[in-house]
Amino acid sequence: MLKKVAVIMGSDSDLSIVKDAINILKDFEIKTEVHIMSAHRTPKHACEFASNAKENGFGVIICAAGKAAHLAGVIAAHTTLPVIGIPIKSSTLDGLDALLSTVQMPKGIPVATVAIDGAANAALLAVQILAVNDCELSAKLDDMRNEMTKEVIEKDKKLQAELNKQI
Repeated sequence: MLKKVAVIMGSDSDLSIVKDAINILKDFEIKTEVHIMSAHRTPKHACEFASNAKENGFGVIICAAGKAAHLAGVIAAHTTLPVIGIPIKSSTLDGLDALLSTVQMPKGIPVATVAIDGAANAALLAVQILAVNDCELSAKLDDMRNEMTKEVIEKDKKLQAELNKQI
C-alpha cells in the first residue's frame, strides 16, 4: 500500500524550489500533501502535524527551510517517520547556514539531508524509501534509472561523433 508524502515548507518563498519535489512525486503517482509550517512561528502546529503524521497515512516527510533551518529537526523530533531536509538558499550565506542547521542533528534524531536546493533528490529519496515495501514503485525507479543510463550513453555517442568530425 502506497503511503503519502508530506512536503512542508518553512515559507511560501520556498515553493519555487519545492516544486521539483512535488512534480517528481506526482510523476511517481505518490499522493502528496504540501503545507507551510514554521519551526519558529508555528511550532505547535508543526509538532502536532509530525506527531500525527503516521496515523494520517504518511510514510515520509520532506521539509524545506532556509536560514536557521530548524524545520526538519523539529519535525523529526516528533515522529519516527523518515524526515528528509532540503536546505534552501535564502540568505547571504548562500544556503550554508540552512545546510548546517539541517544536517547537524543530535544523536537519536536523524534527518536525511540533500544538497542545498536539492528538492529533486529529496523526492527521489522519498520514493526510494517507500519503494522498499512496494515492488511496483521499485520497478518505476528501475525504469527511471535505465532511462538515465540510456540518455548518458546517447549523449556520449553524440559527443564522440562530434569529436570525430573535428579530427
